Amino acid sequence: MKPVDMALARKVLQTEAAAILGLVDRLDGAFEQAVTLLFECKGRVIVTGIGKSGIVCQKIAATLSSTRTPAFFLHPAEAIHGDLGAMQSDDVIVALSYSGETEELLRLLETIKRLGAKLIAITGECQSTLARAADVALDCRVSVEACPLNLVPTASTTAALALGDALVMTLAAAKGFEEADFARHHPGGSLGKRLMRVEQLMHAGEAIPLVRSNTPMAEVIDEMNRKGLGMSCVVDEQSRLVGIITDGDLRRHTVNGTQILSRRADDIMTRRPVTVSRETLAAEAIHILETRQITSIVVVDEATVVQGVVHLHRLWRTGMI
Repeated sequence: MKPVDMALARKVLQTEAAAILGLVDRLDGAFEQAVTLLFECKGRVIVTGIGKSGIVCQKIAATLSSTRTPAFFLHPAEAIHGDLGAMQSDDVIVALSYSGETEELLRLLETIKRLGAKLIAITGECQSTLARAADVALDCRVSVEACPLNLVPTASTTAALALGDALVMTLAAAKGFEEADFARHHPGGSLGKRLMRVEQLMHAGEAIPLVRSNTPMAEVIDEMNRKGLGMSCVVDEQSRLVGIITDGDLRRHTVNGTQILSRRADDIMTRRPVTVSRETLAAEAIHILETRQITSIVVVDEATVVQGVVHLHRLWRTGMI
């Protein structure tokens, strides 16, 4: 094996970075038109390309789908052998070909035009057959590939992928895509889990450890042991939160020589505890737990009535931290 050429590795990264930066000043009215076409699409977005461009297309289609725009990848060779039926008149086709002359893509043009579907081309040749046939052509040309031989698609595929990301992210912003949308589309992923609402994770109903402010501490400890969360909410007669008692509170008062069993809940409890609402994101709850170094947060409504408890152990078990 020859010595690893670190200078080449750095040059590859520099070349690909320059290819992306070169796109910035080329974003113009055509880009805005492309976003508008996608925004107004009543059907699906079909992303198509072949070879390495096809791999980029698959990623663009996946990102569209995950940001609330129905999309899928269509292999152009499969399309001309029976899969053209997937195209409908209200679809938008995004076709990626650096040369703009890829035979398999050009063979789709007649069907696209016959159906009346809209076509967005992403290409490095804006005077190519594909670009001239498109409703909108986006320029992703690069001055040189990162390949030392200037042959292997490298900078060009990186630029196309980045342009696709710019297109999708701009579209998502125009649609008002928010964290809650991301969570709904990623229920199985770690990011999606962190964007869940605490109401989906909290201990609720009979699982909530609850005592009144005048409850004897012997009964408080019994409630804490039965519910197994290492704490108990302290509420008034209207079930409004007035404090919490944790294992830490018990230890601190024991160390101070307090005769705990002779006291009531309101003698031991911590007043004005940290609370969140049912709509709070799990990620925010995790941040509170970590920064305040606590193991549980009480969930309350606008009237401070206890709704549930989010506990660190539940977050561990669900793989969120």
